[in-house]
Amino acid sequence: MSARIIDGKQVSSDIRAELKSEVAALKEQSGVTPGLAVILVGDDPASKSYVTAKEKACADIGIYSDDNRLPADCPESELLALIDKLNNDPKIDGILVQLPLPKHIDEHKVLVAIHSGKDVDGFHPMNVGMMLIGEPCFLPCTPHGIIQLLLRSGVKTDGAHAVVVGRSNIVGKPVANMLARKAEGGNATVTLCHTRTQNLAEYTRQADILVVASGHPKTVTGDMVKPGAAVIDVGVNRVPDPTAAKGYRLVGDVDFESAKEVAGLITPVPGGVGPMTITMLLYNTVQSAKRRAAGK
Repeated sequence: MSARIIDGKQVSSDIRAELKSEVAALKEQSGVTPGLAVILVGDDPASKSYVTAKEKACADIGIYSDDNRLPADCPESELLALIDKLNNDPKIDGILVQLPLPKHIDEHKVLVAIHSGKDVDGFHPMNVGMMLIGEPCFLPCTPHGIIQLLLRSGVKTDGAHAVVVGRSNIVGKPVANMLARKAEGGNATVTLCHTRTQNLAEYTRQADILVVASGHPKTVTGDMVKPGAAVIDVGVNRVPDPTAAKGYRLVGDVDFESAKEVAGLITPVPGGVGPMTITMLLYNTVQSAKRRAAGK
């Protein structure tokens, strides 16, 4: 029997509908409109497309979007000055700098320049540290989206054995922390695996919840999945496909066809984790605006 598909588009749509109501109530009760500033340096096509999607998502739920485009050769000092200006702009609740940045700009310096109270990506060391010790903070968007997919699909994390494949600062490490923390969507026993893990299948076969963010297609195949497990595939990889109009198709880090015959639940690629990332960015922006409205 095939696994139940976790529909990220539907879950994302449900959360956005909830946020739209919250934004309307916030405007009516306090006169505050959530504001998100997006900074794009250069004209990378994938980044431009992603920024456009974020701005459309903001408009759909009533968030004010402040669009900032800088040329690829802009000095680092100019970008830092813009961030400083936005840090001090009371209309802006969240600041997002689209990555990657041109090579002459220090990415770490830029991310720490964003005020931690406006870091809706959840990348600032202050927010990472607060997450680690279990204090309220902005949670990173993709890992938070994964937790929401599990919760809203009825997957029990409490007492489960979760195995995370991948140790990036963007997905692997934070989602492992969030699954282990004392909170809703947490309380799991977590094993963190990576490219140096010996006998990977030995660990993945133990997982009640398997999160795969390795960055390589078919890292996990059906014979590596515990029967009935919830499989969350974070990967997005282009593989050649002469039958496709663009000459390629998108696949995850899990071999979907073999894994869906063993798993209990599984996310597809595309249409699984992907739609959740922007949605949780909107969520963080709304939470920031609520704090502003409350004078915090």
